Amino acid sequence: MSIHENLLGGPPPTHLPDDPGPREMLASGTAPVEVAAAYPTSSLAWALLADDAFEAGRVVESYAYARTGYHRGLDALRRSGWKGHGPVPFEHEPNRGFLRALHALARAAESIGEHEEHERCSSFLKESSPTAAATLS
Repeated sequence: MSIHENLLGGPPPTHLPDDPGPREMLASGTAPVEVAAAYPTSSLAWALLADDAFEAGRVVESYAYARTGYHRGLDALRRSGWKGHGPVPFEHEPNRGFLRALHALARAAESIGEHEEHERCSSFLKESSPTAAATLS
């Protein structure tokens, strides 16, 4: 038996590939809007834009940014072998952009009264990564 064998029979965790470009730009202080323009597939850049807009009271704008980051993340997950369910560990840093965008989408949906979307995204976050759900909430 392998030490990494999934004894519960579920799908293995999905680990997105590292994309250091956006992360390094953000770490150096580059504005998220510039990072999103340079790396439009970066869920992390879109999640940060969603956070900034939400904090400034621009909830609909936050929703749009979060939805973009969420969909870019879904595309990346599928390219990495994800089949629509299973763990997406927060502990794996490249997964954090998608998880942050998912959290931001749930938060913005709740703020505009889109209760079904809020519940769907909140459940998806908890099922994908209990750590992300606890850390980001």
